[in-house]
Amino acid sequence: MWRCPACKARVSRTAGTIFQDTRTPLTTWFVAAWELCMDKGGVSALTLKRRLELGSYQTAWTMLHRYRLAMKLAGREKLCGRVEVDETMLGGPKPGKRGRGADGKVIVAVAVELKDPTGFGRVRLRVIPDTTIPTLRKFLKECVEPGSTIVTDGANYYSGATKNLYTHEPYNVAKSGQPANELLPAVHRVASLMKRWLMGTYQGSYGVDHVDAYLDEFTFRFNRRRSSARGLLFYRLMTLSAQHAPVHYEDIVQNPVAKPTPPIPPKLRNVRSRSLALSEPGRPWRNATPMP
Repeated sequence: MWRCPACKARVSRTAGTIFQDTRTPLTTWFVAAWELCMDKGGVSALTLKRRLELGSYQTAWTMLHRYRLAMKLAGREKLCGRVEVDETMLGGPKPGKRGRGADGKVIVAVAVELKDPTGFGRVRLRVIPDTTIPTLRKFLKECVEPGSTIVTDGANYYSGATKNLYTHEPYNVAKSGQPANELLPAVHRVASLMKRWLMGTYQGSYGVDHVDAYLDEFTFRFNRRRSSARGLLFYRLMTLSAQHAPVHYEDIVQNPVAKPTPPIPPKLRNVRSRSLALSEPGRPWRNATPMP
């Protein structure tokens, strides 16, 4: 704690970060960040709860979502050059209407940089309410530098979304006779990897209310897939966590519903967290021979 010499107010070192007001030891937070970054597929809240022996699922879930909010800060630089753009659907199958507008499904806009001569660069993913011109134009302005070339399929709404801001390069999939994944390989590859990642790590139980948070985590991982060391992801995540404003559980949860009966608190053992099981640091200056 720091104390102001004028007003005597005490300020924590974690004030103004995502760690503010936490009752979980910071060493446990650091271990959680390490688990999140070292596993290429990520880690679910249930797995994190088991590995760190946390008292509740809610604690693990909140920790991961705070880190995902910090990851979002890394996506502020806009894409440039030639950029493929398309949309995909997320959500499990439910009875009723199929395709766009179906219950439990959301539309995700995908933008991927194209490298010359081959390869993919950075990605940007956003949940959008619809595929109208104003919505897509807003997505492009937030994620792509003006003057870039936008590569899309033959959907007519992209002509209006790119007008006077970007060079539009459309491909009519129906007339070409080629599969869409061959004409626009980048967006289809990224969308496929994103869906497989959500299904593999979270078993598809991520909830449509928090899709944007999981997309931010996927973007953070994908854009650093060529990092020379996994530890650099941990370092970057810690830097972003210190820069992000404080976040509380009430700020994260969406559509809270009161439970009919209060939950029973878990039976916690009064034990020291394993992350605090550190050896006593040496203090050689205490045994040093005093100078004459």
